[in-house]
Amino acid sequence: MGGVIVLAVSGNRNNRRARERRDRNRERPRPPANAAAAAAYAALGWPCVPGAHASVGGDRACSCDRVGCPDPAAHPVSAAWAIQASVDPAVIDRWWTERPDANVILPTGRVFDVFDIPAEAGVEALARIDAESLPIGPVANVADERYLFFVATRTPVDEDEWWSCHLDCSPETVAETPGMRWHCRDSYVVAPPSLLTYGRTVSWIRPPENTPLPDPLRLLAVLSDACEAL
Repeated sequence: MGGVIVLAVSGNRNNRRARERRDRNRERPRPPANAAAAAAYAALGWPCVPGAHASVGGDRACSCDRVGCPDPAAHPVSAAWAIQASVDPAVIDRWWTERPDANVILPTGRVFDVFDIPAEAGVEALARIDAESLPIGPVANVADERYLFFVATRTPVDEDEWWSCHLDCSPETVAETPGMRWHCRDSYVVAPPSLLTYGRTVSWIRPPENTPLPDPLRLLAVLSDACEAL
């Protein structure tokens, strides 16, 4: 009988310790997902800045509180984002400590450019890229509406080779004008795991790795064909 009592006491003690560990884990503050992601991007050498986020309550969709915000929860907090973008861990930590709900914005045309195409075209393009064993870099899914293909940034031979992607228009206009956008200098993209309005998410289909980004011109034809086929 004594052995039974010892086992029961030991079991109770183990259960109590397990509960204490769970309680400690619940009490331990966890860094917000966007803060951790921003730190990881900075570690890759990708500058980032805090972005607006979906508004909680009220009659505005975006935390910027701008009437008719053209891109809710998907634009930088500050108009000086191009100057402020940083990879400094201390700066990143301070920004997301002050704004834990801030989305993550990645300026383009510095370390990488981004081809931004409709999701349907992105699915077709990925299938062809895999079938032809073409080089591929990170690919993100923006709310099942747009696919972002990250490529090496490129200095144009001709100024006309660039086209602007910093859109200041309503989401409806974007949706009604399917096609490719080349995010290069003076532009940006919203990065995973940012949360957009109405619970829409930004997620990685192929997350970034410490490998060279592909030449944009190697993918341009494939992505253009996929867009034209819509």
